[in-house]
Amino acid sequence: MPKLFDFNQMPKENLLRYILKDKFAKYAFIILLILYLTVFLASFISPYSKEYSNRDKAYCPPSKIYIINEKGRLSLPYTYNYIRYYDKENFDTKYIEDRTKKYKVKYFAKGEKYKLFGFIPLNRHFYNVEKGGELYLLGTDINGRDNFSRLLFGGQISLTIGFLALLISFPLGMLYGGISGYFGGKTDFIMMRIAEAIMSIPSFYLLIILASILPANMTSAQRFTLIVVILALIGWAGFSRVVRGMVLSIKKKEFVISSEALGASNLRTIVYHILPQTLSYVIVAMTLSVPSYILSESGLSFLGLGIQQPDASWGNMLKEAQEFINIISRPWLLTPGFLIFVAVLSFNVIGDTIRDAIDPNSKER
Repeated sequence: MPKLFDFNQMPKENLLRYILKDKFAKYAFIILLILYLTVFLASFISPYSKEYSNRDKAYCPPSKIYIINEKGRLSLPYTYNYIRYYDKENFDTKYIEDRTKKYKVKYFAKGEKYKLFGFIPLNRHFYNVEKGGELYLLGTDINGRDNFSRLLFGGQISLTIGFLALLISFPLGMLYGGISGYFGGKTDFIMMRIAEAIMSIPSFYLLIILASILPANMTSAQRFTLIVVILALIGWAGFSRVVRGMVLSIKKKEFVISSEALGASNLRTIVYHILPQTLSYVIVAMTLSVPSYILSESGLSFLGLGIQQPDASWGNMLKEAQEFINIISRPWLLTPGFLIFVAVLSFNVIGDTIRDAIDPNSKER
């Protein structure tokens, strides 16, 4: 009976240990682990809820946290509130610290009620500030919403959309490519022409068209689901062509011929005996495909066609930084772009390392 996965190409160590042995892959793995843990615990870590907004503090700069008091001695962390005033000479709104009262930063303190993981009711946050105080680690946006809290909640969308799209595109691409390569002939010719037709469509422009015709009254959850489906349905074609090429060589193996001789159906032969032999490529392709989905969602949201306000995603948060004046005077608005860059780079590094682990011959010497 054939093995469901060719472990002969795998390193002697397990895959995680192999990744951690590589210096760059280890750092990339740690970064992704931190990112996913923080967005997973967003309700607990963030000091404010998704709905929080203080219109009087639009574009407020990041709060400064002090641990040295006025006497030069070590103190518990505290901060000051900002006072907004209008600079008539420069025609600009500015903020100065109100040094008349300090507010202590508290940890595991009571705050707004929320449901951890969607069902555990809690009212304690990882950090908070005394009543009457305001603490904005990364400043606020144009609507006075805390950027740090929105980064965490927005990451839940930006970092998960890729994996959700993979659950649709990769099974579809594997099955489609497996059927095409196994049957060959006219079936293969017709199926591959269909795949090539889908591949020839400019994917990003198609996303823009499809996203723009979505009803305006859709909820963010519905829009998020449709974007995932759209991304998945245009991403399977290229993957299926590679699987089809692998199946063309695998179907001539002895264990496939034995399966057919024992009377196994075509579908069973494809699913249980042929496609598992392509998993070495599939694992690498999945890891390297997640960044493209993250970038696609961010691009759509940046253009205003993805996740809509007031819900957050890294793409629509980055949209505020497109104005030159914001880049110069409010650099904290660029944080979502930096996180997108870090997440995409980390996935690519890990994907390359997994490829080297599964196929050592691909590694440059």
